[in-house]
Amino acid sequence: MGHRKLRRTGVVTIGSFLLLGLMGCLHGTNVNSATAPQPTQPPQQVAMQKPSAVDPKLVTANTKFGFKLFSEVLKQDDKKNVFVSPSSVAIALAMTYNGASGATQQQMAKTLELQGMSLSQLNRANADLKKMLESPDSGVQLTIANSLWARQGTPFKPAFIQRNRDFYGAQITELDFAAPESTATINNWVKEYTRGKISQIVDGLKPDDVMFLVNAIYFKGNWTKAFDPSETANKPFYLSNGRPKSHPTMAQTGSYKYYETNQFQAVSLPYGNERVSMYLFLPKKTSNLSRFTKTLTAENWQQWMGRFRTQPGSVQVPRFKLEYDVALKKALSTLGMSIAFDANKATFDELSSASTKIDQVKHKTFVEVNEEGTEAAAATSIGIVTTSMPTSQPFQMNVDRPFFCAIRDNKTGTVLFMGAIVDPK
Repeated sequence: MGHRKLRRTGVVTIGSFLLLGLMGCLHGTNVNSATAPQPTQPPQQVAMQKPSAVDPKLVTANTKFGFKLFSEVLKQDDKKNVFVSPSSVAIALAMTYNGASGATQQQMAKTLELQGMSLSQLNRANADLKKMLESPDSGVQLTIANSLWARQGTPFKPAFIQRNRDFYGAQITELDFAAPESTATINNWVKEYTRGKISQIVDGLKPDDVMFLVNAIYFKGNWTKAFDPSETANKPFYLSNGRPKSHPTMAQTGSYKYYETNQFQAVSLPYGNERVSMYLFLPKKTSNLSRFTKTLTAENWQQWMGRFRTQPGSVQVPRFKLEYDVALKKALSTLGMSIAFDANKATFDELSSASTKIDQVKHKTFVEVNEEGTEAAAATSIGIVTTSMPTSQPFQMNVDRPFFCAIRDNKTGTVLFMGAIVDPK
């Protein structure tokens, strides 16, 4: 195998995208175009200055929701790579939550772990979080973009439109959904705000589609300490069935934030000025990724984050690049918001005077990890032993089997991306 001279791609990006299609049954509603949003109105911000803190209730809610969602997605795709952005999903659902009422609102609040937060608190906290996360330091690019695409002539509630514009910075566009170019218009917006990493989310517009709410997240981070390409070599990576495959593996030594239990090793690899990090969790050989993910809970995650300590060591990490997409209707229904998808029960009275329900929730991601930087994702499971093991000697961590990873903003505690990698492509 030996060493190979590897081309440095320079592309270290993660794009995460979620779309919600709201299917409307107009029931003869008198459509008043004056209440509909106007084409391509620029987003506005509630406050210009960057906040000093984010409501911890929102971060806690997003963390709990993120790990619940990840657990459900793993049940759908337990044999392949999974990479999601819980932050992207939470933001898009929060935008939609502004239009919910009654039992629909209550179920969404429970699913999103929003109990104890008023709608105004939620919106303000999301506005603050967006400002704090974007461009966190010189070595990291992080942008969050939202948009709302409305069928021309449908009677939407002005307050719903205004809140999404003011608090989420959403670009509001009224479209003729019957026009052939409308699908391309939405897809081009996604392509632009994910820097070309995700080029299509809408396959076509149906006659009963009335609105799409879209969130796009783009992340590019350079390692604080880049991996030397000359140290990258083809080494065995052992798949879930134990079969080895030869794969380019990066290596370096240094001082890292590290944590180890009798169940796993974990290391934090920072980007830029170390505000944002990738966390890699490698189950011990006596365990496996499936057992580990069963211990991934918000409570365990918070404990683990407080137990990393700086120490010398060496790490070997596989390069990987993958695209992932998943339909989230089943997962979200299982988590408790099935009414929102039910044409007979859904109530989005604050969104429109037309009868509407959520028709589809799509989520797509892209990630590439190389010598210059990395994007990866992590999921939380239930019940891992969190007692630290003695680590007086420099540690060695060889990520040569299925692992979990997450990208976290260390200042706010926000988990931007998480994933279970069973086969680095």
